[in-house]
Amino acid sequence: MEHRIIFYPVGNGDTSQIILSNGKRILMDYRHQKKTEDGTGPEIDLRSRLRKELKDAGRDYFDVVAFTHGDKDHIENSTEFFELQHADKYQGEGRIKIRTLWVPAAMVLETGTNDEQSSEFVFWRQEARYRLKEGKGIRVFSKPDKLKGWLEENGLTLESRRHLITDAGQLAPDFKVDVDGVEFFCHSPFIKHVDEGDDLRNDASLIFNVRLRQDGKDYDYLAVGDSTWEVLGDIVEATKVHDNMDRLAWDLYNIPHHCSYKALSDDKGETETVPKDGVKEILLAGKAGAYLVSSSFPILDTKEGREQALPPHIQAKKCYETYRKKTSGAKFLVTMEEPNGTKPEPLEFKVDSMGVSLVRTATSAAAILTSRPAPRAG
Repeated sequence: MEHRIIFYPVGNGDTSQIILSNGKRILMDYRHQKKTEDGTGPEIDLRSRLRKELKDAGRDYFDVVAFTHGDKDHIENSTEFFELQHADKYQGEGRIKIRTLWVPAAMVLETGTNDEQSSEFVFWRQEARYRLKEGKGIRVFSKPDKLKGWLEENGLTLESRRHLITDAGQLAPDFKVDVDGVEFFCHSPFIKHVDEGDDLRNDASLIFNVRLRQDGKDYDYLAVGDSTWEVLGDIVEATKVHDNMDRLAWDLYNIPHHCSYKALSDDKGETETVPKDGVKEILLAGKAGAYLVSSSFPILDTKEGREQALPPHIQAKKCYETYRKKTSGAKFLVTMEEPNGTKPEPLEFKVDSMGVSLVRTATSAAAILTSRPAPRAG
């Protein structure tokens, strides 16, 4: 038996899936580009791929769909794929069901301007609000005063919905490591990221330590949304205060914000980004043989690549490579480069008693495994 983690090549966007050994499935973010439906790529036709995977598994639902935040590259065309409970027009017609929707509190609270009312984040806000009012099928991360105010405005109390809310520093109760072989420790968002911050997206996005257990051994996947170095610094400080530093160790690291230098520092650097102290501690928490995954376009070490404003940034990649080598990490991987930039395929990792292994699709029927020795139990 094994757990699997899959990263899909969706360009500068995020979609990943955790498939547990017991068959449960957790999808994190969803970005489908319509151009891929007629073979135009190189991004994957995510809709078709996920439908086939579910059909092969005899399912029409995910146990959890987690949206780290409401930016387009994390929800694109998702309202055409999933069944939403708040309106009949989003139901039926083979739509994929969501047993439990996970969202940051900001996704419930965001406001949209008049010209944004047709945006998908508005529909997901309505869905999150509907489920929260119904009191089922949702988990909200963080309970800022703004959320308490919204509940009271809608005739509800924080206490009546507390069982649906998980704060930073807590485990999501939907999964038990002794039962499911996984637990989700919420690193962020903090209450202050919503109540005091101006950014209700990146700064208030979901960040998890996903701990996977196999045969008594634990492996850690640090799943980070489009975060900034300031937020990561806050996480390190809070983790120290609560003596939870083991929750920052990682065998697999989903690099924030498509390999943007802003997840490392406010200064890109000419050739290599120098990380802020808090981020440096996270990078040094990588275990021997750990993998880093950048969900992004290919990262070019060219004049254009060095000067481009939008991620991915080659300076950031070089920083990650530096720290990977310092911690004897296995490899830095880019979703849109594997096995090549012309026709990338999903990156799949398996987690079993031998550790975290990268499964590569070979030209033959066999699979090539890149493995590392298993650590000690605990």
